[in-house]
Amino acid sequence: MSQVLSQYDAVMLVSYGGPRQMEDVLPFMRNATSGRGVPDERLKQVSTHYGRFHGISPINARNLEIRRALELELSRRGDEIEVVIGNRNWHPFIHDTLCDLAMRGLTRVLCIFTSAYVCYSGCRQYREDLAAAKAKLQVQDLSLELDKVRAYYTTEGFVSAYTKRLVKAVRTMEENTGRIPYVAFVTHSIPSAMQECSGPADHSRPDYQRQHQQVCAEVAARASKELGRELPWDLSFCSRSGPPQMPWLEPDLNDRLTQLKAEGVTDVVCVPIGFICDHMEVVYDLDTEAKETAAQLGLNYLRVPTVGTDPDFIGALADLVTERAQEKAGDEVVYTPDALEPGWPAWAPPGDSRVSKHGADLPVEFEIKQN
Repeated sequence: MSQVLSQYDAVMLVSYGGPRQMEDVLPFMRNATSGRGVPDERLKQVSTHYGRFHGISPINARNLEIRRALELELSRRGDEIEVVIGNRNWHPFIHDTLCDLAMRGLTRVLCIFTSAYVCYSGCRQYREDLAAAKAKLQVQDLSLELDKVRAYYTTEGFVSAYTKRLVKAVRTMEENTGRIPYVAFVTHSIPSAMQECSGPADHSRPDYQRQHQQVCAEVAARASKELGRELPWDLSFCSRSGPPQMPWLEPDLNDRLTQLKAEGVTDVVCVPIGFICDHMEVVYDLDTEAKETAAQLGLNYLRVPTVGTDPDFIGALADLVTERAQEKAGDEVVYTPDALEPGWPAWAPPGDSRVSKHGADLPVEFEIKQN
């Protein structure tokens, strides 16, 4: 292992988790909605989405692929370090993975969240999960030192991976139809209240929606330049939940497809810009529901693959691991190439509560050395 990466004993992908069989679905959904008072009757209704896929969420297999690809890339660079997975809502849980590492003496863990963007559910909540797991381990007389890489939606690897995929999809659509398609970028919707708290009050860093708009604009501009023609595009949302009276970010992709049809659009390329790999929101909301909506409207519809194990993206993750290790060691830092101005540091400054759910500080102490 290189001297720099010796700062850590393991790298952990921190993710959402998903069921592996129908028997897992209801308990998984109880975990995912914990504290929200959602009755089992409602959860059973939503679980029908998983029924189409025999209760198997693709996120588990896709995360394993990313884990293996990152471990291999780090090894190729001369860094033999274990990469593991810890989930919020299903096995292997964050606590269980950290407990296993600690029992094996691997106590310095660098975390990578599988959410590329910053908001409460995609960043601060994972920090709370880590804090809770660390506190639980301390009761078991197990101590860990946790760190994390910065948000990576701005990285060259993430942007270039999606640009390649968009260019390929547009060319495929043009070959089939002879027309330039409309590009529908899509990400996970969040409550409007969470959106309002997803960036600092002084707008010194972009909020959740603005983060996506910046990436979409860059990807669309690069693809347009490579194709030699301007691509029309906008950003839609998917996977809203909660009571209907609670406002969430809009428009929903299905509603936007209906609007596009009314505007005379005939061909749509869907880019899941908010996701790094396939999971239920992608294979159901985009590949099933939105595809059915497009078919009913008579639209040609093609969904772009998520970045997953794209070498550019995996390379960016490996770069971020090295970058954070250099920062921790106090060495000269070779920063990961960015396509956009980096919006967020690895850790929000002390007292910055704008990425919390209710504007409050972390409920449990999560010590981290600021660099």
